[in-house]
Amino acid sequence: MTGTGGDNMNGPVRSSSGLIHKPDVRITVLFLGVLAVSCLVLYEFANPFEFMPSSFGSSSDSDSLSMLYQQTYKRKIDLELERVLNKASMKGKTVILTTLNDAWAEPGSVFDLFLESFQIGNGTKKLLNNLVIISLDQKAHARCLAIHPHCYALKTEGLDSSSEALFMSEDYLKMMWRRIEFLNTVLQMGYSFVFTDADIMWLRNPFPRFYPRVDFQIACDKYYGNPEDRNNRPNGGFTYVRSNPRTILFYRFWFMSRKTYPGQHDQDVLNKIKKDRVLEKIELTMRFLDTAYFGGFCERSKDFNKVCTMHANCCYGLGTKVHDLKIVLEDWKNYTSLPPNERASASPSWRAPQNCRT
Repeated sequence: MTGTGGDNMNGPVRSSSGLIHKPDVRITVLFLGVLAVSCLVLYEFANPFEFMPSSFGSSSDSDSLSMLYQQTYKRKIDLELERVLNKASMKGKTVILTTLNDAWAEPGSVFDLFLESFQIGNGTKKLLNNLVIISLDQKAHARCLAIHPHCYALKTEGLDSSSEALFMSEDYLKMMWRRIEFLNTVLQMGYSFVFTDADIMWLRNPFPRFYPRVDFQIACDKYYGNPEDRNNRPNGGFTYVRSNPRTILFYRFWFMSRKTYPGQHDQDVLNKIKKDRVLEKIELTMRFLDTAYFGGFCERSKDFNKVCTMHANCCYGLGTKVHDLKIVLEDWKNYTSLPPNERASASPSWRAPQNCRT
């Protein structure tokens, strides 16, 4: 997908080919028909297995995928969520999503820095109209309603998400997996999305940097130079996902895989399943985003003239994140205050991470 606004960036936006095979003509026509139907068809897939490609191997593969289909399309329509998503949606039914709890919503905390980045980023201010805040507790929801037009309260039984969840704690894992389940719901409703953690600073409109006609795109903690290399280390804090039968099945498979790998969070499980042949069988196309444009504290974007987002990854502790993200925004303001002719030739460097260094 190509967005509007932002810089006129000259880096390559590569098209891609999926993991394909040569099914017979009848199945090809049926499968293309699935991709063309409206999202309402997704709600009523009575027998989706007939639309699967013809090259499935063993009967056990077919059985597991059939189960995946049956569990995926059983969903109740959330009218309030539909209202919020519809109001925030840009052309093509695409929204930007982030989650928020009370600890991150406090004045002067991560949420304020997140919103400020949209205000001062290049071509990002207008994207606030498409941003939906998914609040995880009552206080976060109240703060969202006070300062932002698109808020949705996500209820999760047995989870206290008001305070900062310690990394890999029981509440942390519940929160991460509830997020994956929720994002699958959004896909089933026919909405494509950019999901972003709130500790990611939006410095430039990222849409021109996304690959066209790719199902699932994800940022990296470590990028090895090839967007198709499954050895890249993905970071689930920033994804661009197109709503279609392939991504709906993929998110369901991802969510179900938490039982295969108990005690692990969504990102670790993604690393386990990213080479799974199930993804080939559902023909999911996947690309890993270059840290030159989608950087973070794990691997910084070195060129201020290219950077789209900066993530406080490889960093633990709310106060530590806030300290270093403030430095990121200060560095960005210093860069954007330069005259345009100086900005193009400038070679500034990030002062962060500082407290986030381990």
